[in-house]
Amino acid sequence: MRKFLAPLMGTVAASLVIAGGGGHSTESAAMAASSTPDETLSGMPDPNAAVRVGDTGIGKIIVDAHGRTLYLFEKDTGGKSTCYGECAKEWPPYLTTEAPRAGEGAKADLISTTTRDDGSKQVVYGKWPLYYYHDDKKAGDTTGHDKEEFGAEWYALTAAGMKASG
Repeated sequence: MRKFLAPLMGTVAASLVIAGGGGHSTESAAMAASSTPDETLSGMPDPNAAVRVGDTGIGKIIVDAHGRTLYLFEKDTGGKSTCYGECAKEWPPYLTTEAPRAGEGAKADLISTTTRDDGSKQVVYGKWPLYYYHDDKKAGDTTGHDKEEFGAEWYALTAAGMKASG
């Protein structure tokens, strides 16, 4: 019996999320249905990738749908990533399988993707491929901001696609 009920319960739960159950807007419900932060930090692509503006201790910056800070790497040029190997373990790229979306406060015309050397798609904001920092443990953490590692500086981004000054 459980074998038959499990898929049904999953369908019901997915329907509630899609319908915006619980008082969420459609955009919020779709963002909530995206990959969890732990999955994206482990390198799993988020098919529902979205960036939005979040309010943190260093000001209003670009974050993912879960409020996790996204960073730029000053060594990257022309919208292409230069962070691979050990660098990508410390600074996991924000990957997607679909076109990323703009959430609240983000500019849709600044969002795109770049193809990494392994063929995966990394979310780009402005001219910057986006990354997480492995020491950020929860939404709003900004421990990777203004940090020098792997030959260049790392910064959070503003809604204008520039490095944050906070």
